[in-house]
Amino acid sequence: MLNRRETLKMAAAVLGAPAVVLRSQSACPAAPPAWVRELRERLEDMARELVRTVRPWSGPNRVFTPAAAAPIATRAIQKAVDEAAGAGGGVVRLAGGDFVSGTIMLRSNVALEVAEGARLLASTDLADYPDHVASRRTVMDANMGQNQSLIFAEGCTNIAITGDGVIDGRGSRANFPGKETQGATPGRPFLIRVLDSRNVHVSRITLRDAACWMQVYLNCEDLLVENITVSNEVNFNNDGLDIDGCRRVIVRGCFINAEDDALCFKGASQRPTERVLVEHCKFYTSCNGVKFGTDSQGDFRDVLIRHVEAGGTPDHLPALQRRKADSGVSWECVDGGTVENLYVHDAHIVRAKSPLFLRLSDRGRVKPGDPKPGPGRLRRIVFEKITGAEIGSRGSMILGIPERKIEDVVLSDVSFSVEAPRGAPPTESALGEMRNEYPDAHMVGEQSPAWGVWARHARGITLANVRITSQGAAGGALRHSDVDGLCGTVG
Repeated sequence: MLNRRETLKMAAAVLGAPAVVLRSQSACPAAPPAWVRELRERLEDMARELVRTVRPWSGPNRVFTPAAAAPIATRAIQKAVDEAAGAGGGVVRLAGGDFVSGTIMLRSNVALEVAEGARLLASTDLADYPDHVASRRTVMDANMGQNQSLIFAEGCTNIAITGDGVIDGRGSRANFPGKETQGATPGRPFLIRVLDSRNVHVSRITLRDAACWMQVYLNCEDLLVENITVSNEVNFNNDGLDIDGCRRVIVRGCFINAEDDALCFKGASQRPTERVLVEHCKFYTSCNGVKFGTDSQGDFRDVLIRHVEAGGTPDHLPALQRRKADSGVSWECVDGGTVENLYVHDAHIVRAKSPLFLRLSDRGRVKPGDPKPGPGRLRRIVFEKITGAEIGSRGSMILGIPERKIEDVVLSDVSFSVEAPRGAPPTESALGEMRNEYPDAHMVGEQSPAWGVWARHARGITLANVRITSQGAAGGALRHSDVDGLCGTVG
């Protein structure tokens, strides 16, 4: 006589569908695996150590005050920066009006302060942004082709961008036209670009309207971004905050509204991003609220995210493309690298088509001439105490590939209601493996095979007190195939 597992496999074979094998609740332990508690304790110890040791800018109490020269103040501001650096450090303070400028190069031991009531306005003349090509070439340079920015620093120590004023990129499509792209963005400067630097502090400042990404910190150590306000909704590829290959990072108390990814970690620097704390922030977007990827050439590990809200832009804030976020949180590993030990707790997902998205694949994007890597690893991922509102029906996804499974994923105390699906969901066979699709949640279209959780090619998934409901929807809360060791279900 066939048991239930064998019966399901035989039925799936007859129907030409992947086998969906349920593991009974009684076969699962009552609590998440022991490694979950050990990981949380270790990451909380890490957070305490980061708070104690990643400190604000500290430098000489000398103030340099350039005049708001007309029609453009680039030379005056740069002269003040150079004088401060030559004196051993100090504060370059912009106060009492508007300062129109092209590229400013920061120096070690210098803090650039835009005082309350002052504005640093980006020039709208592209000629005011000379190329600053990175000394160490990375995938970032090869992919984005972007060497221009309003503020640039490379190889610096102890620098800051601060103040209660505004830095405005004036980066509208009228001033800096360009298409929405997954590649190069020529002619559209970043607002802030900091490379290969240490002890970087960004605080209190309001950042508005970049022509492309708002800010990127690449291969930096001891990076502290706190209490900033970002509005970046005037052009395509308007990311809010990009952190690429940085170690010992704190992001706290930040409010970010961005057309593209709000908080995006990357591995294009080909350096690891590790020992990261993100807390007490709001991340709004029409793309992904919090994300690692898509570039994952460098490792990403030991990350604690807590007490955050992430998802689509609310109606009262500006939006270039008003829609639900593609995802609340996305962890994507498609270019090699190891992504591991990521813990998100006490997070609220809002206005997102897919609350959670995990993708492991083998795109293998590299610099020209470098060998393509094999698939990376995505493992030891925890989402705990996750709530949601205004959630779409595409569902959360955990998607590996047949030759490399996602490992050890825990969803614990997850609770929200989703919209009722419209129409029949796609089948797994119709979607295929999607190796050539851009690895964001929209790669499946508007619906996935499950409106709750869809898992495929994974090992060691625990669903503990996961309650996802959809009024009027029939079935489809949990679908899985080629999953070894699934404990729990979606209630």
